Amino acid sequence: MKLRVDKDLYMDDVSIISEGMSIFGDVETHGNIRVDGKVKGNVKAGGNVTVGKNGSIEGNITSKSMTIGGGVIGGVQVEGKLILEAKSQLQGDIIAAVLVIEEGAKFSGKSAMHNE
Repeated sequence: MKLRVDKDLYMDDVSIISEGMSIFGDVETHGNIRVDGKVKGNVKAGGNVTVGKNGSIEGNITSKSMTIGGGVIGGVQVEGKLILEAKSQLQGDIIAAVLVIEEGAKFSGKSAMHNE
């Protein structure tokens, strides 16, 4: 017998990688994740990924939506909206339905837009 997991149950959950914490390896969650520390590995989230102003990710990211306030090196693929805040830095290619780049953000790579 297989146990069915309802992904919507996890959408309100937020996993936090706090400042001063480093993770070396891939991270996966059905819910949301906030990175204020460092992740060296791929990140996959069923919800939102938020990279705080002091946070960083080195790896590919797949999520429903994403907000970057810190630094990301790697490809980003989101189903919905990607926001690059004013002091963010992103080095990698983007696939998103909606892309918002605030004044002061640094982006180096290619971007492709798709419909949700």
